[in-house]
Amino acid sequence: MAEEAEYIEISGRISSIIYTNEENGYTVLRLDTLDGGLTTVVGTLPAAYPGEELRAFGEWSTHPSHGRQFKAEYAERSLPHSAEAIYEYLAGHAVQGVGPATAALIVERFGERTLDVIEREPEKLTLIRGISARKAEQISASFRRQAGLRRLMEFLCSHELRPLLAVRLYKYYGDASMDVLGQNPYILAAPHIGGSFSEADTLALGMGCEGDDPNRVRAAAIFELRHNAANGHCFIPADKLVPATAQFISVGEEDVRGALESLEADGQLRRCEIAGRDACYLAELCEAEEYVSRRLLSLASSAPAGAVDVDPLIARLEAASSLTYAPAQRQTIALASRCRVMAITGGPGTGKTTSVRAILSVFDSLGIKTLLTAPTGRAAKRMSELTLREASTIHRLLGAGFSPEGEQVVFAHDEDDPLDCGAVILDECSMVDITLMRALLAALPEDCRLILVGDADQLPSVGPGNVFADILRSGVIPSIALRDIFRQAEGSRIVRNAHMIIAGEHPNFRENSGDFFLLRRGGEEAAAETITELCSERLPRRMGIPPEDVQVLTPTRKGALGSVELNRRLQSALNPPSKGKNERASGGVIFREGDRVMQIRNNYDIVWHRERGDGLPPESGYGIYNGDIGYILSVDSETETVKTDFDGRVAECGFDQLSELEHAWAMTVHKSQGSEYRAVVLALGRGAPQLMTRGVLYTAVTRARELLIAVGREETADQMIENHRQSRRYSGLRVRLCAGQGA
Repeated sequence: MAEEAEYIEISGRISSIIYTNEENGYTVLRLDTLDGGLTTVVGTLPAAYPGEELRAFGEWSTHPSHGRQFKAEYAERSLPHSAEAIYEYLAGHAVQGVGPATAALIVERFGERTLDVIEREPEKLTLIRGISARKAEQISASFRRQAGLRRLMEFLCSHELRPLLAVRLYKYYGDASMDVLGQNPYILAAPHIGGSFSEADTLALGMGCEGDDPNRVRAAAIFELRHNAANGHCFIPADKLVPATAQFISVGEEDVRGALESLEADGQLRRCEIAGRDACYLAELCEAEEYVSRRLLSLASSAPAGAVDVDPLIARLEAASSLTYAPAQRQTIALASRCRVMAITGGPGTGKTTSVRAILSVFDSLGIKTLLTAPTGRAAKRMSELTLREASTIHRLLGAGFSPEGEQVVFAHDEDDPLDCGAVILDECSMVDITLMRALLAALPEDCRLILVGDADQLPSVGPGNVFADILRSGVIPSIALRDIFRQAEGSRIVRNAHMIIAGEHPNFRENSGDFFLLRRGGEEAAAETITELCSERLPRRMGIPPEDVQVLTPTRKGALGSVELNRRLQSALNPPSKGKNERASGGVIFREGDRVMQIRNNYDIVWHRERGDGLPPESGYGIYNGDIGYILSVDSETETVKTDFDGRVAECGFDQLSELEHAWAMTVHKSQGSEYRAVVLALGRGAPQLMTRGVLYTAVTRARELLIAVGREETADQMIENHRQSRRYSGLRVRLCAGQGA
């Protein structure tokens, strides 16, 4: 392999394996180096066994508990050659069916030829007492599997690719992996393997693939579609996809058009006419959009069985709660009683929660079992607190998990096993992307009602689509927009200023009173210092708001006022290092006991436990999801695990999964969607124009329940209000709903 100049090289023979993770190949081993020393080596070294020769490239590091060790970025391995080393290899259970005793007998008979005999002449193993012809073949097959994975890993490492890709490839294709790579190296970039297009391209070009090879062009087009899906687009028009792909890999547009036809022919790509555009979809996104439109239209076209006179029910609710519902709220309740699907939208203080509570009471009186759900754990918790009813995330409600192959997300509840309910109320609907909406609709029983609740002015979902906005704009689904601010909210400057901001008006930021303040700081360094002081000193001591009730929000991840740098400062102030407080470095970030962290990827396999008290037995379950906030309870260097409390659900993950966590004292406004905090400190610094928008400012302000303190330049807030830039998303849902299309 081509050695990187910054890497150190060490060589030797593996003496023992301390730890290995079979899923990702992460290994800790002892290496007898050529100079006679004994070194600890860590890295992705799948199927490593004692006796193997190892040549590793990486760097030295110091582990807080285990001391100096060598972190291998790349490695070359070879099978042992001497009889002694071969015995160590076989005695270490490298080959299924061979333990120390059998290894001694085989090596005693065949010596340095042992491995050749096992691989090429397994029938000779029957000369050894206790090894039948069947067992000999099993031993040989096991050795060939190990040899195949090793050759595959060494091949990828020779192209400076991650060994983890070899583990995934071999898991899926077995001994055929090398043949599969030879036919199409771009299989590395397929979702079930998880490599990037860049990694696949590096391999393909290194193997002599031509720049205009059809497999390369097809992979580049799929990459463009997946990249844009991650930015919210369900499709890309062909007249944009073709030149973008051609420019990306420097090929002719005719090559790209041919690749699109090929992808369409084998079902990876779908093309539809959307508003006069030739829309190119990933097949799964097109199917999701078609399904959602078809199911919503079906719900909208039929009424629940039995007419209900809702006026007496509303009167009883008003009497019981000493409330008088506003006309729009009465209309909302009545609409929910006679429709199978409806949408409710409104900003802060407009009565969405009161309307939802009333709808719940009406459904209860009608004997309708209602489930409450939201896209994130924080949003579901808030929904529970406001309604005094149990709410769960969509993923948990549907029983999310991985397919048996571990390649894609599947749900326990779908058309074949629907939810047991008569109605579902979905809050924070603006956060739901097209694939999650498809999953929820698929799990609804045929006679189920669906109430969609959200704020149309919030930022759209992180995933593909603009589902809630498309539903409202279509005019096809019955909907109510709550606009009037109720008296109890009129005194809140947070509420009043939020409505001014989304209307394009400029609040008086110099009126520092009530629950809304702007602390002017000309420089970003001064602003960052003020934010740190607010969280660690001023708010806890002067206003009695503890740090755990304060959330710092920022439009961006980068810069002095980005979430990364602010989290570094806040960790130093709120959870500094101390004796006896364990920590672990990962990706240049220190994770320490006591840190506030956020899960940033859905992990359906993590087991959690919760103590419930009141004599109730402990509860267990699976799954920690993107956006869940927790505190690190322990960092165990012996077991290489981190234990985190996610709002009472205690989960344990390995050090290799720390990439799924990030610090959460500060977070981007996008990450805060669906949450509400007692106090919000908003950083107003520099950022890309697409981040410094009216919608981002509005979303940040509406996250605060009792107190909003903005820190920075008043001009920045004014500029964000003026920047009503709304990035266009390519989505066909509104068109399909309006046209009555579902197939």
